Amino acid sequence: MSMPYYVAPEQVMKDRAEYAQKGIARGRSLIATTYNAGIVLVAENPSKTLHKISEIYDRIAFAGVGKFNEYDQLRVAGVRHADLKGFQFSRADVDARSLANLYAQYLGNVFTHEMKPLEVEILVAELGSSQRPTQLFHVAYEGTITDEGEWAVLGGDADTIRQNFEGRFASSWDLAQAVKACAAALSGPERSLGALDLEAATLSDGNGRRTFERLDDTRLASLLA
Repeated sequence: MSMPYYVAPEQVMKDRAEYAQKGIARGRSLIATTYNAGIVLVAENPSKTLHKISEIYDRIAFAGVGKFNEYDQLRVAGVRHADLKGFQFSRADVDARSLANLYAQYLGNVFTHEMKPLEVEILVAELGSSQRPTQLFHVAYEGTITDEGEWAVLGGDADTIRQNFEGRFASSWDLAQAVKACAAALSGPERSLGALDLEAATLSDGNGRRTFERLDDTRLASLLA
């Protein structure tokens, strides 16, 4: 009987990480940042039907980069989990931290036990209230959670975009300033992105009870002007 090939566990994990990182790096990036009235999420996405940014619950948004079919499955699972928890207990019990932990456990299990890891990174953003602060949770392909504070960059050439955005960030800026800074950081020095190249949404108390609002091309163009 032939013996199976032995591969060190460290090498297996390294190969899976490289595979996931390459898949994510091929995708387009997104930036989420706080502004004076809430949170804005801006992604490079010319498609008007395949959304990177979506609503999960009343004050919670979801954003993903990488393979669309994989992070969209995570979005749907998050919506179902939030709806069920809010129905069984209370709407106030649904929060970004518990959703991020749920995503992290699933991504970690897939990365450890499955042959192919998920080629995704996701962001769970929650608009603050009197009970909870504003929160941005970045969940990586292997299940690592990072509390990002006031802004986060996912996907693509994240390191370069992070450096570009860090010098522009201002904690008290308005929506137009935040969107312009996000677009400039995503564009880089050699190209420019307009309203038709971007997808954006906000979480703000000014949007009504559910707080989530997707910015259409006309609104985006006026903010970028």
